[in-house]
Amino acid sequence: MRLLISILSGSIFGLGLLVSGMVDTTKVQGWLDVFGDWDPTLAFVMGGAILPMAVAWQIVNRKTKSLVGTQFPAPPVQEITPRLAIGSVLFGAGWGLAGLCPGPAIASLSFGGWQGLVFAASMIVGMILVALPSKLAQSA
Repeated sequence: MRLLISILSGSIFGLGLLVSGMVDTTKVQGWLDVFGDWDPTLAFVMGGAILPMAVAWQIVNRKTKSLVGTQFPAPPVQEITPRLAIGSVLFGAGWGLAGLCPGPAIASLSFGGWQGLVFAASMIVGMILVALPSKLAQSA
């Protein structure tokens, strides 16, 4: 059941990215071009995601288990660390330069051509490289 819900959720998310045009890198870069030809579309997409999630978090805070009967994970620590700040800057720079973040990058694999494949491969290599130091520290 959990796998089915995950597949359904991911499919709805991908479809939403496709329908909203957020897999189009020019839309994302247009959102970031506040002093040029600004495109406010992403603001509506963000609002369309933030508002339902605000309601969902209120519901989740009153429950102890998920629909499939598993415990909810503990809330993340809300501390701004150097790792978080550096990661945020790198994410934002990559998003601004390429116009893609992980969700749209994966969604664009089916139609993004070789550029989409290069971006996704680079993203995966970056994720592996970032995780390596902490894994090495744990094994030592």
